[in-house]
Amino acid sequence: MTYLKYIQYFYLIAAVLFVVDGFMNLNSAERSPWISFFFGAIALFMFFFRRNFAKKMSDQNKKR
Repeated sequence: MTYLKYIQYFYLIAAVLFVVDGFMNLNSAERSPWISFFFGAIALFMFFFRRNFAKKMSDQNKKR
């Protein structure tokens, strides 16, 4: 289960990629950048959620 503490960083990388994609499409007439910004925000939320969850599980395992 060690991979679970590293998978949270995938969300951080995905957030950065979505935000960069949003900025690249900001002046584009054929594509809307807002969906990329939305997915970037969701990925950033998931990063913090997973980090908090991993910390809770770590603290719970230390109590045992």
